[in-house]
Amino acid sequence: MKAIQISEQKVTWKDGINLSEPDADEVQLRVLSAGVNRADLMQIAGKYPPPQGASDIPGLEVCGVIEQVGCQVSDWRPGQRVSALLAGGGFAERVNVSAKQLLEVPEEWSNETAAGWLETFATAYLNVFQLAGLKQGERVLAHAGASGVGTSLIQLCRESGNDVIAVVGSDEKSRFCLNIGAKHVINRYQQDIVEEVKALGEVDVILNPVAGESIAKDQQYLKQDGRIILIGLMGGRTGEVDFGRMLMKRQKLIGSTLRALSSIQKGQILSGLWDDFSDKFKTSKIKPIIDQVFMVDDIQQALDYVAANKTQGKVVLKLAEK
Repeated sequence: MKAIQISEQKVTWKDGINLSEPDADEVQLRVLSAGVNRADLMQIAGKYPPPQGASDIPGLEVCGVIEQVGCQVSDWRPGQRVSALLAGGGFAERVNVSAKQLLEVPEEWSNETAAGWLETFATAYLNVFQLAGLKQGERVLAHAGASGVGTSLIQLCRESGNDVIAVVGSDEKSRFCLNIGAKHVINRYQQDIVEEVKALGEVDVILNPVAGESIAKDQQYLKQDGRIILIGLMGGRTGEVDFGRMLMKRQKLIGSTLRALSSIQKGQILSGLWDDFSDKFKTSKIKPIIDQVFMVDDIQQALDYVAANKTQGKVVLKLAEK
């Protein structure tokens, strides 16, 4: 089968990859479209290897049609169109995945829409709603507010009744985030984040994909018993933490990655997300926001677009028509 292959931090779409039969608890999908995430860029750059036992092919979420089911799979059947959350292997014509990591696709969604939501919505839900235990009335701050994760979080919080302050890098992204439900926006290039948030009032939960020096700044406007969930290292692996402030205000700093979690854990995240918000998805009150769709032959353009921080929502690769 054809798949994306990495060589010297470059990618090519070529034939010659063998895929085994699905295990007893797995299904095999024919991939129609695949979401592009910043984690894929990091893997291609050699900075984010796949978890042990996972495919070394990038791609963490797809929309596909089930072609085979393992002998222990009873809830799914060949021919069904599904969304799948992966540990890797999505940038390929076919992929095997645990049946626990599937969700139904609303009938009216395109293949591209169905490919560009699970990784980001699962990330937002896991970290803010499950790990941080977001409560009614609490306020959230989202760094990279116009990203796939940021736009997913803004919509989930809008529907749960929690205000979001979105930090963005342009006026265009500011308007975009306000339009989808952010209560306030801060342009990090034009405004001082610390001063702006203090003026608005402190926050309870911060979703931080930046790290570096941002953590100590986040602490300055985090409330008593507030939580910072660290999900990325865009600003660097090291930085200062004010442990005195952490102690006095009982602040929590939690590191989190979705990719390496077990199939059981991922299944629990997807079940929770769907139980809490399926009605909102089915009525399009919440929906994946697709910025650009690229053909798989143009994958380098897609990766460059994500790397340039141009996105307002998700970038998706189209692999097949149907």
